[in-house]
Amino acid sequence: QVQLVESGGGLVQAGGSLRLSCAASGRTFSSYAMGWFRQAPGKEREFVAVISWTGVSTYYADSVKGRFTISRENAKNTVYLQMNSLKPEDTAVYYCAADTRYSRVSTTERDYAYWGQGTQVTVSS
Repeated sequence: QVQLVESGGGLVQAGGSLRLSCAASGRTFSSYAMGWFRQAPGKEREFVAVISWTGVSTYYADSVKGRFTISRENAKNTVYLQMNSLKPEDTAVYYCAADTRYSRVSTTERDYAYWGQGTQVTVSS
């Protein structure tokens, strides 16, 4: 069983920055690829970024590429999402998720077995 707890969301003006954190329980965190997804009001949840279990491979949605950075500290069982140059369209609930299938790096929501409760990010114009 893996428990994920996100933090770091809040209200920020357009052009500002936020860093989200996701703390994971479980001894095998370092074996999981970790992803961030988001869901805006009235829209389906969408992929944002993923990082491999080694931290070597990362992938981003086109909409955030060049502005967001995903990273992880396996010693702290934590994954981060640094969000810069935020736009009003980034407003959403952000979720972290764990993919427990060894070596897979997926951008597909259904491949993730564990999810956090989400943290709200609101970007004002």
